[in-house]
Amino acid sequence: MIRSAPSPPPVISIVGRSGSGKTTLIERLLPELTRRGYRVGTIKHTHHEVRSDREGKDSARHRAAGAATVVLASEREIALFKDAAQPRLDALLRYFDDVDLVITEGYKRERRPKIEVLRRDIGNELLCRFDPTLIAVAADMTLEASVPVFALDDAAGLAGFIAERFLHVATPLAGSSREEAGR
Repeated sequence: MIRSAPSPPPVISIVGRSGSGKTTLIERLLPELTRRGYRVGTIKHTHHEVRSDREGKDSARHRAAGAATVVLASEREIALFKDAAQPRLDALLRYFDDVDLVITEGYKRERRPKIEVLRRDIGNELLCRFDPTLIAVAADMTLEASVPVFALDDAAGLAGFIAERFLHVATPLAGSSREEAGR
């Protein structure tokens, strides 16, 4: 029997200006979503070089010797370091077949659902105001927008919005996976 590959999980991008609180919002969303029983993966977009390991360590030595891909594996976790020229978000999703949802930080140019973080002291204009993929805003100010606006500290409300809109199932029991939840 040929088994089809699992469908990739939904992806939501948290976007906003530098210093607006994207990482802090993700740090607040993750416990809210995992408390509800969802497995969530994250991808952080960066313009900086990703260091694979400390110089002199075996994995760094493997890379220096010419390995294009290095996996560092322990009993509890793995780290993957792979040569890649501007990897697209779609190419990264194959590593997330065991989660219910992927939250990215950044990727504002991707055509994926976006939640913009807006902080008064960083700027009061939405970067994605005219972006049709903008689905919500998390802000520390009153704002009129064509999408739902959540208080920046309302992680529970935003997690509920995400679960209802993208996970399309009743909150699974802790420890269940997408397959067990009938997806």
